[in-house]
Amino acid sequence: MTESAPPFDLVTMGRIGVDLYPLQSGAPLTLVQTFGKFLGGSAANVAVAAARLGRSSAVVTRTGADPFGDYLHRELRDFGVDDRWVKPVAGLPTPVTFCELFPPDDFPLYFYRQPTAPDLQLHTDELDFFGIRAARVFWITGTGLSEEPSRSATLAALKARDRAGTTVFDLDWRPALWSDAAWADPDEARPYYAEALRHSTVAVGNLDECEIATGVREPRACAEELLASGVELAVVKQGPKGVLAMHRDGTVAEVPPVPVEVVNGLGAGDAFGGALCHGLLSGWDLERTMRYANAAGALVASRLACSSAMPTESEVEGLLASGALR
Repeated sequence: MTESAPPFDLVTMGRIGVDLYPLQSGAPLTLVQTFGKFLGGSAANVAVAAARLGRSSAVVTRTGADPFGDYLHRELRDFGVDDRWVKPVAGLPTPVTFCELFPPDDFPLYFYRQPTAPDLQLHTDELDFFGIRAARVFWITGTGLSEEPSRSATLAALKARDRAGTTVFDLDWRPALWSDAAWADPDEARPYYAEALRHSTVAVGNLDECEIATGVREPRACAEELLASGVELAVVKQGPKGVLAMHRDGTVAEVPPVPVEVVNGLGAGDAFGGALCHGLLSGWDLERTMRYANAAGALVASRLACSSAMPTESEVEGLLASGALR
């Protein structure tokens, strides 16, 4: 990447792919007859979520040189996400992900990313470090640390940014996307997480992901360990128990979940992430930011898709005003 970007509100770096979600809920894939096709991947979804809230966003990633890759470019542009840093990789197919829908809390994922995924073929010498450093918020994910050359590129981007602005580390633990050893022993991943945390200002993850990063599981202990690792803000998502956020300045926010009839919970975390960035960029206080992000996640959980389900500002504000989604 040789051209420099304007100062985007948000630049994300990491996973992209095509989500094929069943149009029949409560059925295993063996019985599903029809699927909906959507843009997917956590880094891409967070960029879409922020764009839907009016933020300028871009994503740094790779696709296959195939029709699915062309589809992802079109979808990003349609959602208002800049795709200048989305390039094809010859010889690797664009990843496809299937899921099963067993609401309210069982959504098995099946990743087709063999022999490796294009989004893990990000090379350090291809990055536009000026564009990355200029972003008001830069967002990376744990999956980007799972394999070379993406691991070195992700860490190089963090070091080049040098904690400029807001740098968010989405802990994003996907054991199926790491080596067999990491599946059996998450300790293999922890040193890479520690290195990424050293260069980040915000860490966000659920309890499983926080445990990978810190070695502890109790929510407050997780937040305290994340702060001790060097970040300024630790956000611990607790599912039905809501979210806990702790800032280095001593501010704490504990926010309950928004009542919602769940259709597909898989995109809720990405909507939360995009809304978190929106709140940080807006300069809101911690509790308002967490309530807003919770509401955005709830809206997506009540819908089938991830990217195309990301809410607008008016939808989030409407849900916050009503207090529940029926």
